[in-house]
Amino acid sequence: MRWLAEVHVRLRPGIADPEGQTIAGGLRSLGFEDVAEVRAGKLLRVMFEAADRASAEAAVAQMCSRLLANPVMETADWELTVDESVAVGIES
Repeated sequence: MRWLAEVHVRLRPGIADPEGQTIAGGLRSLGFEDVAEVRAGKLLRVMFEAADRASAEAAVAQMCSRLLANPVMETADWELTVDESVAVGIES
């Protein structure tokens, strides 16, 4: 079975976020003065094969802890779904 994991990686609270600060400053300079804070992160879409949901969850957890997120500075959470594009023949 093919799975799609959308992994959200964010800096832990208290870790400086220069990218978020730059974006916030840019938004304020564009007239969005009410922007109080921006925290930048990344979204990773990972498609992979696994026999069942438990195996897929375990695989994503391993991916995050071993490569996708730095556990010292970042947190990772994910949404896991069956990759419907395979079932209906949609190419991405």
